[in-house]
This record gives sequence, structure tokens and C-alpha cells, in this order.
Amino acid sequence: MAMDLHPGEVVIYEGHPSWRSTVAFYLKGLLIAAAIGAIIWFAASNGGGVGAFVVVFVIVIVVGFIRRYFIVYTITNQRLRIQRGIISRDVQQTQIERVQNVNTSQGVIQRLLMVGTVDFDTAGTGDADFKFIGVNNPEKVVVAVDKAHADNRARPQDSDPSGL
Repeated sequence: MAMDLHPGEVVIYEGHPSWRSTVAFYLKGLLIAAAIGAIIWFAASNGGGVGAFVVVFVIVIVVGFIRRYFIVYTITNQRLRIQRGIISRDVQQTQIERVQNVNTSQGVIQRLLMVGTVDFDTAGTGDADFKFIGVNNPEKVVVAVDKAHADNRARPQDSDPSGL
């Protein structure tokens, strides 16, 4: 899962969405599992209803874990990167110098769970949806981007960041 770094490139931040950011997904799964369990409980048998509830809820937990684990957010001194997927892979990245604004948002529930979304506005790209969603301590991500900008400004400008 590690990304290939360019010469002189250093990872400043790497993380996944927080497990706390998937609480809503787990609650919906719990309700669906309870509904399926109740239907089978009343329609067929008590044991079948409990078994169905357990199986559905275990599936929800595994799917939530997999969804969270296979999203990787990375900030280096040269670029931002979002990698998603297990079998098929979707990678979204931009050069750090293209980042113009970094915005954080946290709703009431997100503030209680200490997670949030970090939205990056980038210059010269049509990529309007470059977000780190559900990260722990979104302010830490903003600090990492500030450090990446500072490191990028300190790097000699005659070096080729692509390594070519």
C-alpha cells in the first residue's frame, strides 16, 4: 500500500479515515440487521432471527472496516494523494504547490466524534472533489499541509520534483 516516493520526497502525514467516522454506517447496519432479525424471528424462528441479526451485523462491521482501511490519505513535501480500493484502485493526487486553500468542516456529531473533513482547493485542475473525509483531528492535516508548503518553498527550485 506504500506509495512510490520521488527523489527527495518525504511523507509528512499518512492516515485512513477514523473508525469513529464510520459510526453512522455501523448504526445503519445495526438497524438493518435488527430489522432482518426481527422479520425472521417472527416469520420463522427465534434462533433464526438471532442468527440472521448476528450474520448481517458481522458483515456490516467487516464492510465498514474494509471501506475505511483501504482508503489512504498521504501528504508529502511534494504532493497530496488519496488512494482508494482493494481490487480496483483509484488514485487521486496533486502537487503540493497547486494547493491554494485548505478548509476544514465538522458538524456537531463530527465534533463530538473528533473527526472532520479537510477540503483542498487546487489551482489549475478541474478536480473539485479533493477531500480527506472522516480524518482524526482535521487541524493536524492542515498543519501537515502548511509544513509541506514550507518544505516545498525551502527545496531548491532547480531540482526536478518528478525525478526525471
